[in-house]
Amino acid sequence: MAIKLEKVTETFYLKLEEGKIMGRKCPKCGAVEFPPVYACNTCGNLETEWYEISGNAKMHSIVMPAALSSKPEYKALGKYAYGEIELEEGSRFNGVVRGMTKKKRKQLLEEGKLPVPVKAAIYQRDGYKTVVFDLVEE
Repeated sequence: MAIKLEKVTETFYLKLEEGKIMGRKCPKCGAVEFPPVYACNTCGNLETEWYEISGNAKMHSIVMPAALSSKPEYKALGKYAYGEIELEEGSRFNGVVRGMTKKKRKQLLEEGKLPVPVKAAIYQRDGYKTVVFDLVEE
């Protein structure tokens, strides 16, 4: 069986340059994959289609960067954390969330406020754009 494969990585980054955050949607079961991959992780279908995600999501866990895990290229982000992100469309993955301080993390955990709403944003790194998430203040 021959399948026509697209350059997923290239298309993803070109769309970011256009201001669009794209995933891949399975026409068979409707699952949305983000970051985009060729095959559907839900049903195994090998033919997925480009789909612009809403960017609405929830952060389920918060991990503050330690000295050895912080990345110099994220210094311009200001305060940030890593966490498990769940898109409104269903995909779950680890991501970067701007606006998270140790104090804010402690408050959210003590008040049992997780998951907390976040919103996808396009962030310009050295030479290319990527996706980060911002805390949604209620």
